[in-house]
Amino acid sequence: MTSTIMYARRIPKWKIEEVEELYKLFKGYPAFIIADLQGFPTNQLQRLRKKLRKHAVFRVSKNKLILLAMKKAGINVSLFEKVLTGQNLIIFTKLNVFELVNLLEKHRSKTYYRPGDKAEQEIVIPEGDTGLPPGPILSTFGKLKIPTRVQGNTVVVTRDTVVAKPGDVISEELASLLQKLDMPLKEVILKTKIAYDHGVLVPGDRLKLDLEEYSELLAKAELEALFVGMEIVWPEPKIIEAVLAKAYREAKAIAVEAGFIAPDTIKDLMEAAIARAYVLALEVKKQGVDLGVELAVAKAEAVEEEKKEEEKPAEEEEEKEGVSEEELAEGLGALFG
Repeated sequence: MTSTIMYARRIPKWKIEEVEELYKLFKGYPAFIIADLQGFPTNQLQRLRKKLRKHAVFRVSKNKLILLAMKKAGINVSLFEKVLTGQNLIIFTKLNVFELVNLLEKHRSKTYYRPGDKAEQEIVIPEGDTGLPPGPILSTFGKLKIPTRVQGNTVVVTRDTVVAKPGDVISEELASLLQKLDMPLKEVILKTKIAYDHGVLVPGDRLKLDLEEYSELLAKAELEALFVGMEIVWPEPKIIEAVLAKAYREAKAIAVEAGFIAPDTIKDLMEAAIARAYVLALEVKKQGVDLGVELAVAKAEAVEEEKKEEEKPAEEEEEKEGVSEEELAEGLGALFG
């Protein structure tokens, strides 16, 4: 008679402890993002962790353990199974996930290109003293077709030289030269796969916001809402204040146009009368009558010159009629009472 012996699989203690730690983080933080760590330099990750330690908790773990902790915390793991592939970083936060991604963008850093990388932008070796001693490095400059000369004990680049365009593969020679010239040009970007905020999932490609553009859109929306509110006289303090100010301006303009004398219109009426008098004084002077009002004439001439610059060519000006006798009489009456 044979007997079957069942062996229970023993789970390592460290895995149990890891799941428990992750579970506490998922329960303690309402939001987190999952980012791709593939190719992200370890030293840059440590710098990023240090800079954001007040706002976030960084955690790198095995994908299966992450899913177990999520399930224990009551999170629907089916939403993350396709995302949790490769090496991932989870960043827990109490901030809005958009704020967190904005902070990550602000703390971007740069590193050196490696052979085989693709150029992200045009790479230019600038004109000037490189500080590098002549020797084998001259052959590297030659291969990259960078014009140089030896000046004293250093190599000098004689003109700005484009050595790579966006999408070009970085060669060993160029990668080595950029390091020697201390030109870290490759942006180190932490690619966000997905974010989770109070139960809401946000794809990584929708997490980056143009804050300046959004500010402009909000300001425009507020202004348009104010205009609509003014049209319908919506009973809000800010709108009522704007409506009353607009009504006052329109009523005052009508009163001035009608010549209605009141404490609020007298100044505008006087300024309008003086302006008409200046123009009239100029027209009277053209008729050969000197009224002795030099200031009025001088100002009127200035006004007339400005008008000529804004109006059509001189040929059309000649076709215009002058001031009629009735207008002259009316203007004299306004000038002298």
